[in-house]
Parts: sequence; C-alpha cells; structure tokens
Amino acid sequence: MPWVSFLVTLATIVLVLAVTHRPLGDYIAWVYTSRRDWAAERALYRVIGVDPQREQSWQAYLRAVLAFSLVGVLVLYLLQRTQQWLPGALGLPAVPEGVAFNTAISFVANTNWQAYAPEATVGATVQLAGLAVQNFVSAAVGIAVAIALVRGIAARRSATIGNFWVDLIRGSFRILLPISLLGAVVLIAGGAVQNFAGFTELRTLAGGTQVIPGGPVASQEAIKLLGTNGGGFFNANSAHPFENPTGWTNAVQILLILLIPFALPRTLGRMVGDRRQGYAVLAVMALIALVSVTALTAIELAGAGTAPELAGGALEGKELRFGVVGSAIFGSASTLTSTGAVNSMHDSFTALGGMVPMLNMMLGEIAPGGVGSGLYGMLIIAIIAVFIAGLLVGRTPEYLGKKIGPREMKLASLYILVMPVLVLVGVALSFALPGVRESVATESILNPGAHGLSEVIYAFASGANNNGSAFAGLTASTPWFTAAIGVAMLLGRFVPIALVLALAGSLAAQEPVPATAGTLQTHRPLFVGLMAGTAVLVTALVFFPILTLGPLAEGLV
Repeated sequence: MPWVSFLVTLATIVLVLAVTHRPLGDYIAWVYTSRRDWAAERALYRVIGVDPQREQSWQAYLRAVLAFSLVGVLVLYLLQRTQQWLPGALGLPAVPEGVAFNTAISFVANTNWQAYAPEATVGATVQLAGLAVQNFVSAAVGIAVAIALVRGIAARRSATIGNFWVDLIRGSFRILLPISLLGAVVLIAGGAVQNFAGFTELRTLAGGTQVIPGGPVASQEAIKLLGTNGGGFFNANSAHPFENPTGWTNAVQILLILLIPFALPRTLGRMVGDRRQGYAVLAVMALIALVSVTALTAIELAGAGTAPELAGGALEGKELRFGVVGSAIFGSASTLTSTGAVNSMHDSFTALGGMVPMLNMMLGEIAPGGVGSGLYGMLIIAIIAVFIAGLLVGRTPEYLGKKIGPREMKLASLYILVMPVLVLVGVALSFALPGVRESVATESILNPGAHGLSEVIYAFASGANNNGSAFAGLTASTPWFTAAIGVAMLLGRFVPIALVLALAGSLAAQEPVPATAGTLQTHRPLFVGLMAGTAVLVTALVFFPILTLGPLAEGLV
C-alpha cells in the first residue's frame, strides 16, 4: 500500500510538472528576451537610476550582484538588531548579534538557514520587510545569473551579458510575485494561517494555558518554496500544521519547490535556439531526481530495526498526516533543490536514509537545483562532460557552438571545487581546533559518534550549498557554527556566481563554430548518461571518504 501511495503521488507530481514545463519555460524565456518594459518597471528604473537599455559586461553584472547583496545583508541585519523599536515587534527583543549576522547572510544567499526559533525570535516587520523580501530578491538573483550564462552561450562576439537590474526586477515582478500570490491563495484554502494576530493565549483541555503564534504565514510559505528558499515562519517549518495543514497541501508545496527549476531547461532551449538541448538537461535532472526519491522512500519504508519494521516504516520524526512517503518525497525535493524546507526531521531518518539528502546536496543540487542555481550548476557539469568527451576522442571540446578552452575549464573546475572545499574544511576545523572541538562535542552534537559526525557534515553541506535544512539534533546557535556556517553560506553563494558570470563573459566573447560531422551531439542519450555520470563521479571522488566515517559507518554496523 505505501508503494501505491508513492507511485500515485509521484505520477501526479510528474504530470503537473510535464503540463507546466512548456508554457512556464516559454514564458520565462519571453520575460528575459522581451524588449518592452512595464510602466511600473520603468518607474522603478527611474527611481534607482538605471537605464534598462544599457547592457553590462560580466564584470559590471557581477559588481551589481555583489553590491545589491551587500546592501541586503546590511539592511536585514539592521532590521533584526533594531527589532524592539519597530512596529509589529510583538514585544520581542533585538536578535543577538551572531544570530542576526548568520540570518542576514542566510536569507540574502538564498539559504535560509535558521539557527533560531522564528516565531519566538522575529516579529511581523522583520518577517515581512526583511525575510519575505529577501525570499523574492535572492531567488530573482539566482534566476538572473542563470539567464546571464545562457545569454553568454547564445551570444556572438558580445562584450555584454544583459542588465542585472532589469533581470532582477523582471524576475521578481513578472515570475515570482504572480505565482507566489496564486500559491498563497491555494495554501490559505488548504488551511494555512494568514493573519496579524501575533500571540494568542489559549486554555488547553487539561486546564493549562498555551501560547499560539499567528502571522502572515501562507504568503511567506508560498515564496519560501517557489523561490527554493526554505526558511519557515515556524521553527517546525513545513511540519507545522499552520504552514502545511494536510496531505494535499504537502503535494502542492512539493510542486511549488520543483515548478521553476524544472521549467528552466525549456527556457535554455528556447534562448539558445535548440529545444533539444533543454530536453537533454531536463533528462539528466529527472534521472537523478527519480533515483534519489525512490532510494530515500525505499530505505525509509524498509526501516532498519525492530520498531520501524513493526510500525511499517521509520516513523520517528515524521508527521502522520504525511507518512513515510510524503516525508521522503518532500525531503528529496527540498535537498535536490536548494530549498531546505522540511516536513520531517532529517535527523530522525535512518542512517542510510539520512545519507540520501546529504548526497543530494553534495551533487551540487542540480536535479533540478535551486531557481537559477540548478540550471547554471548543470551547465557547468555539461561543460566538464564535453571536455571529458573531447579528451576521449581527441577533439577540441565544444558546447552549443562554443569552444571549451583552458580558461573555460579553469572556471568550471574552480566552480566544482568551491563547495567541497567549504564542506571539508568546515568539518575538519570543527574537530581539529581544540577550543572549537570541545564546544562542538559538548554543546552542539546531540548524538556522539558516527551520527554526530553526520550532523556536522550535513550542516556544512547545507550551508555551502545554500540549502538551509539541517540534522536538527545539532545545536547550531553557538558562536562557532553561526560564524563558520555564515562564512560557508556567503562563499558558497557568491564565489560560484562570480565564476559563472566570468564563464558567461568568456563564452559571450566567442564566435560560434559551425557543427561538423565530428561534433559531439549534446542532445543525445549518450551525452545525457555522460552528464549524469560526471556529476556522480565528481561527488563520489570528493566525498566518499568522509561519508564512510559518518552515515555509512552508522548504517552498515
């Protein structure tokens, strides 16, 4: 019976994504290629002093991304530190310095790592003017960078890759805002809370009292999922009944997570003038995602141990209204993308089950990945795969008419190395520095041994990949983790973006070379398999040793 539920749920999700793939992908392509600006957009351009007709070099585009993000970090930090004086503070004090620093970076970097209990830490103004705004614009930045790379691939001897401010505003107002409004209405209809009630004290059946927090939940829930952000209004995230009330709203939330990332390959095909290329990228994404979600569901349904077997699955840490199947599909979707939202406790997954979300992130979150970041991550994999194929057959590698030379390979290789370096160095320092090691072992890790190591590995993999989910047994509000994971989130977001934009500029400056009889066909099943193999091989070579000490050691004993 659970497998019937799995197949029905998965088939429904696939059907909806298949129906929306073409119209949404075509619409996104139109948004970023249209020469016409809306009246509201033109007014906003005048306010910020931007000429929408003036395109930018990759260096100027990068400076705009970094400047905008820096301002976002400062504003969000100030909002948290001055919260007690803001309207809608609900009597809450200022957010502590370390947590405010970590949270500001987290939301600007599209990570939404939360080392605090949101409903008891931040008021309505910070939620709406700070966190919700960053949910929109950080997602729009990701899409803009992906579109800039696609423009670089499609361009002919161009010194520019678009205008960041135009891409940012169009992504926010034409794509994210209308879909999130519709998503919020659907979630409200399903029972999600949307009010400004603050804290309400109620008397329980046992005669005691309980404080129930309220707030603008549904509106933030929609954009947290659509923008693959992940930060919940409540500490329990999408496991909370005010955020995710029923089984069908759980399916809607999974669809919101996957909607844009699975549509962007269509956008790629339209913008480069070859829709087959988009289908090839989509096939790799779908193949990896299918393996992941099936593996996690099978492992959790099997359950290692007497109690899980008697219960019909590993139910610890899972909501009964979602069950093992709904929890496993949601967990895979949120870690295959950079969402990080959770409807169950990943720390309570079986040892091997917990390794699957970890692997999803270690793959680089490319199946389908975050909004924008998944597409440009997959294009990096495609470039590396083309280079490997060129070495095998002795030809100069080309991708979509652009030669992949030493400069392009250096940029792609550095991109691939950023995340593993951040994860492995972060984990190593957590256990190598004497003062830090004691804090991690005594204050942060709930379960010592192999599982405790898994908690730390997961934390840095989540931060460096801008995911934001966690093995919740880890206490991450300590000075070391707020600082170290904050740095990992910052570098894990903006160093890859800088490398992607440099690659876009390098490709845009080239004149496309004509295809010949010896040109590698990058839309064929052979290349789809090569891309998938490249992604898996890179991850295995880098992370297998540390996985043997963590989840594999725990799961195979």
